[in-house]
This record gives sequence, structure tokens and C-alpha cells, in this order.
Amino acid sequence: MVEFKLVLADGPSSYARSVNDAPAAGFLGKRIGEVVGGELFGVEGYTFRISGGTDRSGFPLRGDLPGGRQQRLFVGDGFGFHAPRHGQHRRRTYRGGTISEETVQINLTVEQRGKKPLAELLQPAS
Repeated sequence: MVEFKLVLADGPSSYARSVNDAPAAGFLGKRIGEVVGGELFGVEGYTFRISGGTDRSGFPLRGDLPGGRQQRLFVGDGFGFHAPRHGQHRRRTYRGGTISEETVQINLTVEQRGKKPLAELLQPAS
């Protein structure tokens, strides 16, 4: 059984929704940057772009890593690490940008709006 927590960003507001089983299986194998229809989780008329997520250990998904496995990267100032000093680098753990069974949270941004406002279809995240 696969279960995901979806965080839908619509401008300054965000909404949370949990999906499991059949709707969640529609996300497996998708990559960061792909567009998915809102029909997968009950938001008809909307399309969303996958913008990121986290795995069950809390490590972020990184779009430029292939597959869904964990990997340790030596990174400088940027994604997932902000160097306190110029030129400082650290080794950080990331997961590949493909959604797998290890993924817990998926971040989505609105790509195309439907007829009804998103606030009517979903409750605000708290």
C-alpha cells in the first residue's frame, strides 16, 4: 500500500491532501517537473507540476539525480545547503527525482486552473 501526502501550492496559500492506493499509484514513476492531472486526487479541471518532495527519512528529492535511490553529493551553496562562508562545501544526502515507494511527500504547484477556486475544493493546510 502506497500513501503520499500532497502539498498543493497556489500562490501564497497551500493545501494538504493525503492519497493512498489507486490514486497514489498514479504518481509512481513520475519525475520532478512532470505535469499531472488533478483528477488523480479529486481536483477536476486542474493540472499540477511536480516541484519536489521528501522521502521517509526526510531527505529531499533532487530533480537532477536519476532514479529513486539515495545518493550523497558534495555540494556548495545552493539546493539543500546554504554555505555560511564563501567556498564552503558539504556532503549531503539526497534522493533521486523519480517518485517511488520511499517517497512520503510530494510538492505540487498549480499549472492550469479549473472552473472552481482551489479553496472551495480543498481545505487550507495548517
